[in-house]
Amino acid sequence: MPINITLNDDQLLHYSRQIMLPHFGIEGQQRLHDAHVIIIGIGGLGSPVAMYLAAAGVGTLTLVDFDTVDNSNLQRQIVHNIDSIGKSKVSSAKKTLLQLNPETTIHCVDKKLSPDELATLITDANCVIDATDNFSTRFLINSTCYSQRVALVSAAAIQFEGQISVFDFRQADSACYACLYAEEGEENTSCSENGILAPVVGIMGSMQALEAIKLICEIGETLKNRLLIFDALALQWRTIKFKKDANCSVCAK
Repeated sequence: MPINITLNDDQLLHYSRQIMLPHFGIEGQQRLHDAHVIIIGIGGLGSPVAMYLAAAGVGTLTLVDFDTVDNSNLQRQIVHNIDSIGKSKVSSAKKTLLQLNPETTIHCVDKKLSPDELATLITDANCVIDATDNFSTRFLINSTCYSQRVALVSAAAIQFEGQISVFDFRQADSACYACLYAEEGEENTSCSENGILAPVVGIMGSMQALEAIKLICEIGETLKNRLLIFDALALQWRTIKFKKDANCSVCAK
């Protein structure tokens, strides 16, 4: 279907380095301009995701986080600064993002969402970014995105390691997060209890932004049905392929 190009001359100049890319072009930039991405968790992962998506020209970002900025966050949560301490993470991030790109529409959700509220929120989203740090929230986001058929980019990082995958629920053959992990018996993986090297979340968050852009612009091959694992100490990547679990509690038919 042809895309209606509404970008003006100033915008075409601003995003010229992306527009000149093969397979991207003006159409890709317009897709970003028209897109709505929801980022859940505005911490170590959510910071680079939000900054790169705003800078790249995503038209609407919804930021979801009920936490406030703490001094210990600033080591890695680069969307915040020293003046943000004590303020809500979503309001702090919005200020930074509008300085990067004042044309991006930023919505802030400064509360913990119920399952029904989450389902309503993501109804018109092009993509959801899971940048949270606990399993119960990840499982909720996964099942909600599956029920709404919204693409999900999920990542995690702890200590010196990270991982990322894409669950493109617009496609019938896409596995889900629950195909990879059993909901019961998972250990706590929060940075506050295990530690994290700052650039690791930066790398994984940047990868999430990249995969979201590929989903929105329909370019390249995403990480659907692949888990990409990063070892920072060895500086190695490895890929694990997986399929839908026929007995999955979420996506099995």
